[in-house]
Amino acid sequence: MLPYIAHPPGPSPTAVKPASTKSSDYSAEGTLYVSKPFRSKSVKKLRALITFKPRKSHFDMTNESSGSNEFRGFFTLFWMSLFLFTVQTFVSSLETNGYALSFAFATMFSRDAIVLGLSDAVLVLATAVCVPFAKAISKGWIKSYWTGIVLQHMFQTFVLVATITWTYHRQWPWVQSGFLTLHSLVMIMKVHSYISVNGYLHDVSRRSQRVLAHLRSLIEDPSIGGLDKAFLDAKAHLESNSSENHSEAGSGLQINTAGTEVAMISSLPDLQPADVLRRRLVTASNGTVVELGAPDVEGAIPDSSNPSTPDGSAIDPPSLTPTAISILGHYPSQAIASVAHEFLELDAELVSTGTERVRYPQNLTWKNFCIYMLIPTLVYELEYPRTDRIRPEYVFEKTVAFMGSFALLYTVTESFIMPLTPTPEQSFIRSLLDLALPFMISYLLLFYIVFECICNTFAELSYFADRQFYEDWWNSTSWDEFSRKWNKPVHQFLLRHVYASSLATYPSLSRTGAMIVTFLLSAAAHELVMVIVTRKLRLYLFFMQLVQIPLILVSRAPALKQNRLMGNIVFWLGLYAGLPLLCVAYVAY
Repeated sequence: MLPYIAHPPGPSPTAVKPASTKSSDYSAEGTLYVSKPFRSKSVKKLRALITFKPRKSHFDMTNESSGSNEFRGFFTLFWMSLFLFTVQTFVSSLETNGYALSFAFATMFSRDAIVLGLSDAVLVLATAVCVPFAKAISKGWIKSYWTGIVLQHMFQTFVLVATITWTYHRQWPWVQSGFLTLHSLVMIMKVHSYISVNGYLHDVSRRSQRVLAHLRSLIEDPSIGGLDKAFLDAKAHLESNSSENHSEAGSGLQINTAGTEVAMISSLPDLQPADVLRRRLVTASNGTVVELGAPDVEGAIPDSSNPSTPDGSAIDPPSLTPTAISILGHYPSQAIASVAHEFLELDAELVSTGTERVRYPQNLTWKNFCIYMLIPTLVYELEYPRTDRIRPEYVFEKTVAFMGSFALLYTVTESFIMPLTPTPEQSFIRSLLDLALPFMISYLLLFYIVFECICNTFAELSYFADRQFYEDWWNSTSWDEFSRKWNKPVHQFLLRHVYASSLATYPSLSRTGAMIVTFLLSAAAHELVMVIVTRKLRLYLFFMQLVQIPLILVSRAPALKQNRLMGNIVFWLGLYAGLPLLCVAYVAY
């Protein structure tokens, strides 16, 4: 079988931009909704818009939308047909050979299984060095740029070289070699995202402290009158603006809860301080004091020793807390207001938007890292959408589905691929015809095993709620659409850490140039796997990957984009021909 990693993302116009929406809520199943944190416009580091939210995979039996799809019967037909096909294969083999299934292939891929398991365990444990490394960066012992980046890439290179050297030393067959190489690439991507994101947050944290110091120096200017005076002036200016807005609207009401909330939400980049200020500063319509004590951004309880009077004039903040800085964002002087807004934007980067309100660097713990390693994603975040429990029946269902699908995959490989291994003497066209259908069936089964069974099982065990590991790639009309949909975890990694990072690091680089860079890296990784598996350097897969670039550009022609049926046919023809073509090319030549 041909091991596929992923295809890189195309330059979608909306692929990279700041995310400013956030929400938290609970579903009927107790699933926490967490969207991406606010991405500050003042932060020059370009970040990809990657949203995590509770979603179910297409082939999940609990997915209501897939269950109501009018083509759901074809899913049942597919599995019934495969089952009958397998039974027919067993019966024919029993009549011809005297046994239902040969276990020669099983003997090959079970070779040195204990050593392979121990090697994989060492690979996973080696990633634990990320935690003390990230802590050293957070304490300033190691500079994130460029010392941290250099050390990070040196470690990643060491892991990859050690893995490749070890597979060659053990002389493993292609299954073991391919598995360990692919898993090492997965671990490298997870390590890269963990260190990169935390290094980025460390730089944001340092910048926020510099901005805070600048804000403090502005407020301490004698012409301002200090923090107390600046706070009262900002509060009065906020109330004045809010009252004017209500007067213009003809409401005839003084400042109230709704008015202040609208003013806060429309002007502040972080909704949490707005909610806190609404409770702290605004009196109810009957003149009573609103309850204090709501936690602020940092998780501390705001000072309630000086409760407000009905006119709100007695509030006197003791220090520059995020709550106080939110008010200073409305200071009459633009110099102070803009600095306050910049700090709030930077500070919002350091806090997750879920109910846990995880703040950097409190996330640098062994528990946080272990959970991240279990979650089937290659992009690190401070907080992910979570489920409230593990469903044993769901884990059992995916385990049974894995075992059944693997049995089918083994049958196809043992009976229809291994005996038809191409040789230079055989007809090239006949080899393609013989292997096209078995390879396509194997590809579909392998896809189902990895993205539906394994990823969903790890997601359930790690309480990870976002199960969209793939989209409807079978409806793709172009290769760039296929690359975005069929392997979401790797696509998200390439989008954020290769495509977006290339645009951010090299401002003169165009989106097309960033796409080419991403394709080159992806093609090199694909070819590396083929070199390890076949022990040959042929570059067939590398060039086939690069050929997709002009094909993507051609597919964007209006004539082709309008005919989706033709685009889908071309896509399936390419996939049908590409899989056996690579096998024949690498094995026979």
